[in-house]
Amino acid sequence: MTRAKALQAGLAIATPYGAAVALIGCGIALFNRATVRRLPVVPTPVLEPVTICIPARDEARRLPELIDDLRVQVGVPRLRVLILDDASSDGTEAAAAEAIARDRRFTVIRSEAEPAPGWTGKAAACARLAELADAAVLIFLDADVRLAPRAIAAAVAELRRSRAALLSPWPYQVAESVAEALVQPLLCWSWAASLPIEIANRSRRPSTAVACGQFLVFDATAYYAIGGHAAVAASPTEDLDIARALRRSGRRTAVVSAGRAARTRMYGDATELEAGYTRWLWSAYGGTTVGGAAVGAIAALAYWIPPLAAVAGRGRLRATGLLGYTAAVTGRLLARSLESGPLTGADILAALAHPVSIAAYLRLWSRSRRAHRANTLTWKSRHLDTTH
Repeated sequence: MTRAKALQAGLAIATPYGAAVALIGCGIALFNRATVRRLPVVPTPVLEPVTICIPARDEARRLPELIDDLRVQVGVPRLRVLILDDASSDGTEAAAAEAIARDRRFTVIRSEAEPAPGWTGKAAACARLAELADAAVLIFLDADVRLAPRAIAAAVAELRRSRAALLSPWPYQVAESVAEALVQPLLCWSWAASLPIEIANRSRRPSTAVACGQFLVFDATAYYAIGGHAAVAASPTEDLDIARALRRSGRRTAVVSAGRAARTRMYGDATELEAGYTRWLWSAYGGTTVGGAAVGAIAALAYWIPPLAAVAGRGRLRATGLLGYTAAVTGRLLARSLESGPLTGADILAALAHPVSIAAYLRLWSRSRRAHRANTLTWKSRHLDTTH
């Protein structure tokens, strides 16, 4: 058998399965696009006390913009903001103090301490902030998040409406470079094309929890009941694991679309993006090579085989491949529109390059696994010891 015939035979076997997986993913994304809740544009005022906790390490450039957004929040009269400068070397504390401009609702704390063994830097910073908080609602924000004036009121109102212990408003992931456009939309797509969120939000199964650590809204009583961030001290994905811990305790967590109220540019360029994903991606799929390899095989089947068949196949095989590729692109666009609203030309081009996005993601996972095995993971000049 020639190579060409062998390729055709292999594609004939694999393509229908790959197309079926892509179609299922597209169907789930369509369901989520139609049903996932969005934060209300005009929420009701929040009268209970709310404390916002911001862990910040080397965030002198980005933190002042978040402070500006928080200073103009409306509908939250009992708002307090705690900022922890986590041993920064770039003048984060001074930049924060200048942006605050004597606003008495804000407090900046400087910490020189390194995290204790068994703790990540972010979990330790969040735990320290929570110790200083005194409110019915705790909100954890990353310094790169940008907020509309009613975002905090909307998030707290939705937390109470949903009766959840944790609400995760999913921010719009801004992607300005080519690398960001290929990879960042995969964060939302990964759950939007695999998990019916309205069903998952009603569940207490840890395996169906979704959370985004950039913007987390907790019922304070529930947060402290599980031990707060101490429950996930060593986790490289503390956001997801604290949601799972709440569910294991019998409490509910929920994710909602917040693209109209919150946005973030997580990484500034390809180098920062690679370092960021390398830091934590090793822990995905149970943190095992077998789990990651299995997910990689399914991704290759669904998102590489159909477009290959669309190009190299003939007749029905080409039509099946084209169907699978179209489903993948459509699912990607549905997920992006769920996150952001109107699509841009860059979104469409990135969706058309979905097979390349999958390749980039698997490369990042492989790189992260190697760094984890070698115990060479770092983030913002801090070594991440994953041996605990």
